[in-house]
Amino acid sequence: MVSDNFSIILIFAVYLLFMIAIGVLYYRKTENLSDYILGGRKLNSWVTALSSQASDMSGWLLMGLPGYAYLAGMESIWVGVGLAAGTYLNWKFVAKKLRQYTQIAGDSITIPVYFENRFRDESHALRIISSILILVFFLLYTSSGLVAGGKLFNTVFEIPYQQSLLFGALVIISYTFLGGFMAVCWTDFFQGMLMVCAIVFVPLAALKGMGGYDSTVSLIKSIDPQLLNPWTALSGGSIPLISNLAWGLGYFGMPHILVRFMAIESPDKIKLRAATPT
Repeated sequence: MVSDNFSIILIFAVYLLFMIAIGVLYYRKTENLSDYILGGRKLNSWVTALSSQASDMSGWLLMGLPGYAYLAGMESIWVGVGLAAGTYLNWKFVAKKLRQYTQIAGDSITIPVYFENRFRDESHALRIISSILILVFFLLYTSSGLVAGGKLFNTVFEIPYQQSLLFGALVIISYTFLGGFMAVCWTDFFQGMLMVCAIVFVPLAALKGMGGYDSTVSLIKSIDPQLLNPWTALSGGSIPLISNLAWGLGYFGMPHILVRFMAIESPDKIKLRAATPT
């Protein structure tokens, strides 16, 4: 048991040091404000695709959504359908135009600056209002990610939650402060690969642990047959189903996803990623 805990701690330590190393690497590569804020618009398409999804889904995909699926059963599949559709449409209709127009509009490196330049707002009202809205709502949004990290360390290492929260925040702030946008994107890229592995292998391991697919289905039926019904939400009318599908609409207004479109190295490479959404 002690050796198992030591192995887990060692793996986490190496992983976190790797995140910091990415921050140091891009600290050395940063030459100007555009590099720090937008990576000099040199982000390759695969990093753009995977990091944007990892930064959006992160803790809620691996903790929140499985919890909803546990409670609601197969009806939760419509959340996934909505997310896939929203991702595809965002890449299809927003990514390329945003990449082009942010460069045309005074080489804007943030969303608020783009609004101001695009609509020629000399009063600066668009920049100020959009900045305030992003700041206020992202305080809440990012806090959920920190909470997920704190709960993870608390569960795995039995470290007090408050200390876990502070430790996770310190690591994130460190590599973000050092390497800026590119450090964030590359750490998200590697974390995204880990998330893909978790999404694929954890369900397979769970099915094996339950004795296979048939045994799992039989057990779920014995608990509540409606858990296997993807149309359960319709028992309350169309609104619950539409609500699940509507999750994908959020992608069109998420600044941390939109800035990755702004940073991609070439608008011509966006079409490829739209055809293969992550």
